[in-house]
Amino acid sequence: MTSRVISAFAAEEEQRVLSLKPVLAPVHGRYGDHPHQVYDAWPSDTPGAPLVILLHGGYWRYDRMHLTPFAAYLAEQGFDVLLPGFRRSGGAGGYPETFDDVARIVDTLPQGRPYVLAGHCSGGHLALWCAARGLLPAGSRWHTRTLPTGVLALAPLTDLAATRRDDLSNGAALQLLGGAEHFEERMAEVDPLTLLRDAGTTGVPTVLLHGAADEEVPLSQFTDYAAVHRDLTTVVLPGTGHYTLIEPGAPGARAVADTLREMAASFPARCPGPAHEEPAHR
Repeated sequence: MTSRVISAFAAEEEQRVLSLKPVLAPVHGRYGDHPHQVYDAWPSDTPGAPLVILLHGGYWRYDRMHLTPFAAYLAEQGFDVLLPGFRRSGGAGGYPETFDDVARIVDTLPQGRPYVLAGHCSGGHLALWCAARGLLPAGSRWHTRTLPTGVLALAPLTDLAATRRDDLSNGAALQLLGGAEHFEERMAEVDPLTLLRDAGTTGVPTVLLHGAADEEVPLSQFTDYAAVHRDLTTVVLPGTGHYTLIEPGAPGARAVADTLREMAASFPARCPGPAHEEPAHR
């Protein structure tokens, strides 16, 4: 196993962004009974603001606190923002609980509103997987015909086999799927690239946005997915690393907000509703 080596630029970016002080949300809610089945909400002051649901990264292991500054930033940019927690690898989650929770999030929290499902890194993997749930066999526990209005994947992990091969974050993909003995079978249900390979599209408007200087996720994760997804929109930010996409006020984060505005502009017209009412438990 080779040790991960990153440049001084990438190390400073990672330290700077991940050391930002968490921001307390003004609204909290639950979508289930487990302690991790909760969400934070930043309602916008703008009437009819578009809804964004954020899925946090952290290689399926870490909690959502590092993304709270970015969620608050997006609310300042005119979005209603929901940041849910979910059961995670190494604790109460992994396969299938992490996927159960994320499916429940997108099936209940939007409350019928159009929305962009955005995710960073492993959260991007989960967002792309949500877009592909309609490609799952009808008998799958996660199959659905109710898909996100749009998906914005920020520097996402798109290929679990490559994530395992490259041993990203010390075996994170193996841990997510419960070890080598289960990996191939389970990957078929939860890997965006595998689900997309035959279909060529999820039918969900999808944007993949990443920095050209990303040293956390290999660029092949982005290019290989783009080669299979025939109607994907790809945005590449020159000189941008992995973490400045979620750094409030940074050029990368401004590009994310601009992309969200463009995606929301194509939402179907409807009467807006509050983003922060607590949904009924299923």
